[in-house]
Amino acid sequence: MKIPINLASQPYRRDRAIIAASVAVSVLLVFTLGILILLIVQDRAQLADVRADVNHLNQQTRIVNAQQAQLDTVLRQPENAEVIERSVFLNSLLVRKGISWTRVFADLEKTLPYSVKLMQVRPTVDSQNHVRLDMTVGANEPGPLIEMFKAFKESPLFGDAEMQSNLPPTQSEPLYRLKVMVPYAQKL
Repeated sequence: MKIPINLASQPYRRDRAIIAASVAVSVLLVFTLGILILLIVQDRAQLADVRADVNHLNQQTRIVNAQQAQLDTVLRQPENAEVIERSVFLNSLLVRKGISWTRVFADLEKTLPYSVKLMQVRPTVDSQNHVRLDMTVGANEPGPLIEMFKAFKESPLFGDAEMQSNLPPTQSEPLYRLKVMVPYAQKL
């Protein structure tokens, strides 16, 4: 029988592989830390550029707002009120004159059923320059008027028509009459 005898005070351990792996992992972690520090420095440099741009734009905004305030004070003076009122009137007049009646009637002719009579039409323009047609239409029967609503809905030039009022036929006016408001896609 053999008896193993170890004469060393501490027995031999295989730590060399663990130490080599620890050193490799430590080198990898230090390399990753270096990359992260480099990315942080670059990010701070980019943020400094962005902050400078934002400050520059804020300064320009303050300058423009100050100029706008000066112009507003000039425009609010009593002697300029008449000129402003006249320019607003002329601008609204130009917008109303920008509506082509020929195109309005041509588009209505294409869209309205043949048995619907156009009795009255009045275009209106809102603040966003959208044109709406306020119309009074008539027909001998209600069927063509229903077809008119379908035609408006399917047309790319008109939107959903809103019925404002309706009048049944009378002895003096033998037509079913509807007052209709419809959006119109004419560009001004």
